[in-house]
Amino acid sequence: MRRIVLVSLAILFAIVVIVLPVAAIFTRAFAEGLGVWAQAVTEPETLAALRLTVLTALIVLPINIVFGLCAAWAIARFRFPGRRALLVLIEVPFAISPIVAGLCFLLIYGAYGPVGGALQPYGVQLMFNLTGIVLVSLFVTCPFVMREVLPVLAVSGEDEERAALTLGASGWQIFRFVTFPNITWALVYGAILATARAIGEFGAVSVVSGAIRGQTMTLPLQIELLYNDYNTTGAFAAATVLALLALVTLVLRGLVSVFHPARGAAP
Repeated sequence: MRRIVLVSLAILFAIVVIVLPVAAIFTRAFAEGLGVWAQAVTEPETLAALRLTVLTALIVLPINIVFGLCAAWAIARFRFPGRRALLVLIEVPFAISPIVAGLCFLLIYGAYGPVGGALQPYGVQLMFNLTGIVLVSLFVTCPFVMREVLPVLAVSGEDEERAALTLGASGWQIFRFVTFPNITWALVYGAILATARAIGEFGAVSVVSGAIRGQTMTLPLQIELLYNDYNTTGAFAAATVLALLALVTLVLRGLVSVFHPARGAAP
């Protein structure tokens, strides 16, 4: 009986919090027909926002992979002063509000900040453009790859790597043929999570982007703009695109879990 109650509560919660809102998005977006939806989605400003969102994710992803691998490797394989502090520091984005993070970046890298002000005479502007969007997206997504790879490195240990070293393998050969096969699925899983987070980020991007129509509007910002302009059809149509992108990442995440269930997820 207790199990039935718990399962029923979980299903009810999922329906109220997840299923109904997502269904409402698609219902409202297609309420006026497929043609109206397609016209709203192909508006120049919405397409520009979609391109910027995808471009940001494509830039952020490889940087996250390299950083996550290096950070996880350093924390798992070496003992050094401040090791635990480094781990806590990397996880700071989990605890800080994205809007607060955006304000911090604006204060430091903006035209009147210490870094942005120093670069201003050289014509370098870091905020209110693609650079600023990428910087804050990196901040909010940087822990994901590391947190997925680190537990796998910790569980796998160093025995195989040391054995390969005694057999004369180089550092690159050890990573390529010993370490990388063990962490592949964790790396893919972390990359998917980081990409989903980058695509859906709103708070930090809204602070540093400048919200310039057709130029620095990502898809989440474009949805808010359309809704505030009372263009509800366009807003919900753009929201379906964002929802579909999120669903794709969820499907990929599910496939990773299915094909490699013992991937060593982060706690």
